Amino acid sequence: MAVVMKQQDRAEEAIELVRSFRERCSKQAQESLDNVLIDLYKKCGKIEEQIELLKQKLQMILQGETFNRKPTKTARSHGRKFQVTMKQETSRILGNLGWAYLQLKNFAAAEAVYRKAQEIDPDANKACNLCLCLVKQGRYEEANTILNEVLKGSISGSHDPKLTNRTEQLVQELEPWRLAQVQPGPSQGIVILEDAFIEGLDQLINQWTPLRSRRLPVFEEISTYRDQLAC
Repeated sequence: MAVVMKQQDRAEEAIELVRSFRERCSKQAQESLDNVLIDLYKKCGKIEEQIELLKQKLQMILQGETFNRKPTKTARSHGRKFQVTMKQETSRILGNLGWAYLQLKNFAAAEAVYRKAQEIDPDANKACNLCLCLVKQGRYEEANTILNEVLKGSISGSHDPKLTNRTEQLVQELEPWRLAQVQPGPSQGIVILEDAFIEGLDQLINQWTPLRSRRLPVFEEISTYRDQLAC
């Protein structure tokens, strides 16, 4: 019903509908409801609410709640099922979070999020968005370096036709800098992020340990004993 209301440009009503009835829905349905809410917040321009929900989803992934301590899960899109890895989903959520910060013109926070997303699962689309963050902060040399990587096709997705317009726009924005051969200006100092969640992003993701380290202690002991015998 909420999806139909969204299609009828009744997103505000759809948000209230989901909020009112989600407690009656099963635990398995909550993730889908979150995804619906994120789309509704985006359509309504409720960027702050979108950001908070994306943060919650990211925390649930990194705490092992979304994937039930497994490396992959079954996802659905347009009626089709497919397998998605924890790494891919984390990077996707970070990409959405970075885009939301861009809409708020919080370029420092957007940059921090996109950089972390690129560390986890790099792709050309997020690289272009990172480049845009740097351009908006006047850091043209760094932006130029990232854009060149996209243009060379060395990043996954660089040859996607949908990215053509994005890259052309970024090239145009950087062209005056390139023609003037502007040298890096004086340091603008340390950028202070107002968002404590983004500041703690590294620490949060560092707690996301590889699956093999989540084995029960007895299996760790068996592996250690086996290694000792091999020596």
